[in-house]
Amino acid sequence: MSEQQKLVLDPTARDHHAEYRALRARGPATRVDVLGLTAWSVGDPRLLRRLLTSEQVSKDGRAHWPGYAETLATWPLALWIAVDNMFTAYGGDHRRLRRMVAPAFTARRVQALRPDVEAIVGTLLDELAARPAGVIVDLREEFAYPLPIAVIGRLMGVGDDHGKGFRAMVDAVFATTLTAAEAAANTAGLYESLDRLIAAKRAAPGDDLTSLLITARDEEGDGTGFTDGELRDTLLLMISAGYETTVNVIDQAVTALLTDPGQLGHLRAGRAGWDDVVEETLRYEPAVKHLPLRFALADIPLPDGQTIARGDAILASFGVASRDPGWHGPTADRFDLTRQVKDHMAFGHGAHFCLGAPLARLEVGTALSGLFDRFPNLELAVPAEELRPLPSLISNGHQALPVRLRPADG
Repeated sequence: MSEQQKLVLDPTARDHHAEYRALRARGPATRVDVLGLTAWSVGDPRLLRRLLTSEQVSKDGRAHWPGYAETLATWPLALWIAVDNMFTAYGGDHRRLRRMVAPAFTARRVQALRPDVEAIVGTLLDELAARPAGVIVDLREEFAYPLPIAVIGRLMGVGDDHGKGFRAMVDAVFATTLTAAEAAANTAGLYESLDRLIAAKRAAPGDDLTSLLITARDEEGDGTGFTDGELRDTLLLMISAGYETTVNVIDQAVTALLTDPGQLGHLRAGRAGWDDVVEETLRYEPAVKHLPLRFALADIPLPDGQTIARGDAILASFGVASRDPGWHGPTADRFDLTRQVKDHMAFGHGAHFCLGAPLARLEVGTALSGLFDRFPNLELAVPAEELRPLPSLISNGHQALPVRLRPADG
């Protein structure tokens, strides 16, 4: 078949739903331009699941991508392929790195964090309730952000002095409108902050994950521990993934509920619960739209006769997959809490499935149930179509979420 012209993905994400439809119309996988880089966007859920579990697909660009060195110097998203942690590891290296982090996210450890999460949510809601009734607030800024930042701060032992500096730099990692020079400067700032955090924890270790990971780096003598680069980049992964995605899910869940009163009706009538809200939001508006990058280790034939050639880059398009009619039927584009099958890949699939998924679910469910219990008459302060998306083809949220606070007594 003739080769399709590449579809240029919009870095500002002005209409990502239209882009999803355009990608889906081009077949199970299609060549796209991602800030000047050519990759295969894979949005068919069956094909995507197969590739995410295939040994013929790697996340290690250093080892498995001929274009790695050239791209590193010029691509604004270079950090996404350059980090040296389990996010970009393959095979045995991935298992080694994941093994050292996984104990922090066991079911028992996550449940032990529940009182902290509930206390943080309670404090944030008290602060919102102290505002005059009917006042407009940016819920993303004043509720969705502070919760996961506080939780990851406690888990990682990142105090306010370090945490405040991280947020703007992590936000910039997910932005896709920076130049390569701007992105490189941001990366340098991030690494300087991480080096200060590591030095502070080495000097005064605490009962936190950062200190434990540093100990693993310093005490493992058999070659199975972290290198210095792996330690720093693992901390970067924990801190950035630990809040950015959770913020987006809270943002999108509130937006969906406030733009469809019928869905709130399902909740209030007991036809759906908060777990349904969390899972349907993850399906309907996954926190990450497209995730860079993976690389083909061999030629991969596609169902439509095309071939992902050995060495080609692959973009996992989770947002496209989540609304596939072949997976979720003709109502795939509809937010529906009563949907019987809410399966999704919002946390990935296969060996790289997100370790923090249970914690994210706990935070989002606790935040939403507390928010709508305290403010049952909460409403958007602007029409939904006026909400502006984040300028990112990766991160799926809004620049602001203005709402009017209306407690039960109105």
